[in-house]
Amino acid sequence: MLPDPRRRVLRPRSERQVRGRSLECLPALRRRVGLRALRRAPGARTLPGLIAFAILALVAVPAAAHTGERGFILLLPTGLVQVGGTVVVAVSFFIVALCPAGRLRSWLESTRWTLCPLARRSLWLNSLSSAALIGLIVVGFAGSRDPLANPLPLSVWTLAWVGLTLAHAVFGELWPCLNPWAALAAIARRLAGLRAAGGVGPLACPEWLGQWPAVGLLFLFGWFELVHPTPQDPGVLAGVVLAYSTFTVTGMVLFGDAVWNERVEVFSRFFRMVSWVAPLQWGEAGGGGPRKLVLMLPGSRLLSVGTLPVSGVAFVILALAIVSFDGLSRTFWWLHLLGENPLEHPGRTDLVSRNSLGLLGASLSLFAAYSLCAVAGALGSRTRPLGALRGLVVSIVPIAFGYHFAHYLPSFLVDAQYALKALSDPLGQGWNLLGARDLHVTASFLSHHASVTLIWYLQVGAIVGAHVAAVVVAHALMGEQTQRRFAPAVAGAPLAGLMIAYTLFGLWLLSSPVAA
Repeated sequence: MLPDPRRRVLRPRSERQVRGRSLECLPALRRRVGLRALRRAPGARTLPGLIAFAILALVAVPAAAHTGERGFILLLPTGLVQVGGTVVVAVSFFIVALCPAGRLRSWLESTRWTLCPLARRSLWLNSLSSAALIGLIVVGFAGSRDPLANPLPLSVWTLAWVGLTLAHAVFGELWPCLNPWAALAAIARRLAGLRAAGGVGPLACPEWLGQWPAVGLLFLFGWFELVHPTPQDPGVLAGVVLAYSTFTVTGMVLFGDAVWNERVEVFSRFFRMVSWVAPLQWGEAGGGGPRKLVLMLPGSRLLSVGTLPVSGVAFVILALAIVSFDGLSRTFWWLHLLGENPLEHPGRTDLVSRNSLGLLGASLSLFAAYSLCAVAGALGSRTRPLGALRGLVVSIVPIAFGYHFAHYLPSFLVDAQYALKALSDPLGQGWNLLGARDLHVTASFLSHHASVTLIWYLQVGAIVGAHVAAVVVAHALMGEQTQRRFAPAVAGAPLAGLMIAYTLFGLWLLSSPVAA
């Protein structure tokens, strides 16, 4: 999953602008494995040269030649790390199972500190976000066609989808203050002569819809990111952002901000979900009263989320499935399964139908696996299956964020530099708004063994730590399902088995060869 720094320097065109672009550096590939040097070396035709070549052929092993840094990763003890990480998650389940679930939950919920009161929220930050959004849409249409020079793709895919997600996992739910559509909806509502009472609009949203509209929009967003041929094309992306903004503002005016953000608006749902793992929470200090900033153990907020509807369960599972399929769809294994040669990648356009089915299949398979494990555990401990299905899914949230962090970390470190540079001169007119127009973007840390090793171990730590946190949260939640002594451990065993298996899958995915 580590990006090739060489392709960051290239200026891709047409279909090669997208994520998962085909291999573009076959000459560089030959240089890495030494074929050109061997062919042109004067002694290559001599007997010693032939003997040396024969020895190399005999001891050759499969090489990950698609990226230099992936080659570094395969020099690491990846097999031992996969086994070790999986064992850590398995051992954590047995250790946690010895702890009474009720006592564990009580300790997690009581370990918190109130830091400071919060000022009343206003729309001035939302107004700034609205102005920034409008400016980015204009730049998307009028600016450079290069996705590494136009601020819109970098702002959407790097600063928002990756950076803002990381910020929510640390600082809590920031989105209500940053939502760019809130201020636009307020302006549209005033122009239409409507008043919003308690976030409710003039139309009522049917209760039976639940959060299914948000689930459908999240799937479409994942499809656009992973399957669409040109998700980073500035013009295409600007059209999509404009259409979604119009749809969202209209919905907020007609149905009310609160209802729309809860059931339909996908980013409100996603960022709220991610904020549940944050150590900082913007909420009540306990017992009512004014909103205060509270510090707690990471992930302990998940214990007070409550039972989600089935549509909420599907949303959490889909968030994990999207980022998992993003990594899987670029592996040599997946391309071989589709009958494609990874070294002759056909491009996204040729894979649209097959990757669409793959994303759908991955989502349904993960939902089915979670449902079977939750129901099996409930039946084994004589608890309500539907209650377990809806109540335990929040334990998956740390895993979804852990994969998000691990998957996007390397590309974020490079693309954040491009974003800063592009925002300094958004229209390519020689401006230097942020003082970074002449910034030299560096990706050299992705070509050095020491830095690549550090990044890889951060990714491993995120995946393993997220699964351990999920095991702890699931066990604590099971204390609410049943009061019997060993019932929480019995009920959580199938789900823990799924988490253990998914740990091994995630670590394999992290170290597998991918087509850049």
